[in-house]
Amino acid sequence: MSDWLIPYINFNGNCEEAVKFYQSAIGGEAQILHYKDAPANPDFPISEGSQNLVLHAELRKDGHVIRFADNFPGTPFSQGNAISFALELPTAEETRRIFTALSQEGEVEMDLQETFFSPLYAKFTDKFGVHWQLHCKKSGPFST
Repeated sequence: MSDWLIPYINFNGNCEEAVKFYQSAIGGEAQILHYKDAPANPDFPISEGSQNLVLHAELRKDGHVIRFADNFPGTPFSQGNAISFALELPTAEETRRIFTALSQEGEVEMDLQETFFSPLYAKFTDKFGVHWQLHCKKSGPFST
C-alpha cells in the first residue's frame, strides 16, 4: 500500500451522496464525519445550514483509501478536470461491474475495450464530474 499519496475529492454540498455512490459501485467501508459531529471552533464558525455537510469522509478497500469532503462553507467551489483516478482491478468481471456502476449517469469517453496495455480499459466522467480510468490487470509492461 502506498499511503503517502491519497486522493482527496471535494464536493459542493453533495459529498455524502457521492461517498455512498462510490461505496455502492466499488465496495469497501465508508466513514463519514459531518460538521455537526466535530467540536465547535470559534475560529471557524459553521452556520446552522452547514451542519450536515461532510467535514471528512473515507472509503477504504483492500488497503487503499479515497478521502472526501464538502467544500468548506463560505469558500468558492471550483470543479477541476485535471485529475483522474485510475482503478487497477484484478479481474474482467470486477472491471465490468465497477464500470457499469460508476459510469451510470456519467459521460463515457472510452467504453470498456481491449487495448495493447490491458484486456479491459475504460475512461469516463461520473455523474459528479470526477474523471476515472479503469484498467484490468494483465502481465506485461504496464502491470504491477
